[in-house]
Amino acid sequence: MLHFGLPLFFVSGASYSGVMSIISGLAARTRGLFSDNKGPWGSSGGNGDGGNEPPSGGPWSGAPRRRGGDGSDSTVTSFDEFLRRGRARFGGGMPGRPQRSMIMWALAALATVWLLFTSFHQIAPEERGVVTRVGRYVNTLGPGVHMTLPWPIHRVQKVNVEQIRAVDLGSTAEETLMLTGDQNIIDIAYQVRWNIRDPEQYLFELANPEDTIRQVAESTMRMVVGQVSLQDAIGNRRGEIEARVAEEMQQTLEAYQAGVVLQGVAIKQADPPAAVNDAFKDVTAAQQDAQSYINAANAYSQQLRQKAQGEATAFDKVYDQYRLAPEVTRRRMYYETMEQVLQKVDKTIIEAPGVTPYLPLPELRRRSTPQASGQ
Repeated sequence: MLHFGLPLFFVSGASYSGVMSIISGLAARTRGLFSDNKGPWGSSGGNGDGGNEPPSGGPWSGAPRRRGGDGSDSTVTSFDEFLRRGRARFGGGMPGRPQRSMIMWALAALATVWLLFTSFHQIAPEERGVVTRVGRYVNTLGPGVHMTLPWPIHRVQKVNVEQIRAVDLGSTAEETLMLTGDQNIIDIAYQVRWNIRDPEQYLFELANPEDTIRQVAESTMRMVVGQVSLQDAIGNRRGEIEARVAEEMQQTLEAYQAGVVLQGVAIKQADPPAAVNDAFKDVTAAQQDAQSYINAANAYSQQLRQKAQGEATAFDKVYDQYRLAPEVTRRRMYYETMEQVLQKVDKTIIEAPGVTPYLPLPELRRRSTPQASGQ
């Protein structure tokens, strides 16, 4: 029973009917050994010699033989051979053991990969890792390598906090009409640039942050444009409008705890509606021409004013010199005036009596020149 008990333990995975068939076969063979007046040493009688020879069929006379189904004799196997055949019938001593070993190794490898890929996290310098435990916020990871509990206990969502995102509102294909403060209609296209400051607020405070930023930008732009005139909106006050819109948007998003920072607002287009755009351009061109004429007149008047001021300053200086030496100043002024008057006039100078009169040779030469040319 010792040899039978150990194999029975190892074939515990087989069905109950298979085990019972092995036990039944073992019992039948045991009964066959002791049946037909045969003891454990073979037949109880001799071979005709009065029982002096050893009995045939005992344990020292070789393995017992039996008649096969085809009439031939076959050797009766031992218990070990019998149990070996029984184990082979059911797939070996441990049924399915190689398959179970491979499955266990595969599961161990999958568990290792799962732990490595869900417990260790590489956070880039421009990123932040938001950690949640079963959907609840835990903390935010900075740049570097971090370890958390595996998924699905801990989940890490990486957010780029340095990327500048942009939202475009209005375009040439889509009109964004707004009413100005002087009851005119304007079509505006603009862009809003922003980036993430607090990843946890950006992920959990708003259901759709980008859509919220778009709606806040549109409402704020309408409010600011409604406080300025059409000329201001399409003229040189665009920078002021952009700054006011960015400031108002930042205050509104701070109240919403959106976790974003506005980087700027840029107006790319500010025109009247398409139906009146051509006529409005003509009016604008005429206004620019009128403004250019006004600027030219102002420049000329400024030039004359500066010239008059310079002459007045020079006269004041001459008057100061005149008060110091009236006779000298009067004579110098006389000479300067005569030089200005006579420098372009043909003149003949006659000095005191007794001096040979001046012969006007240049005048004679000039008069003779036309006569020579006429001949």
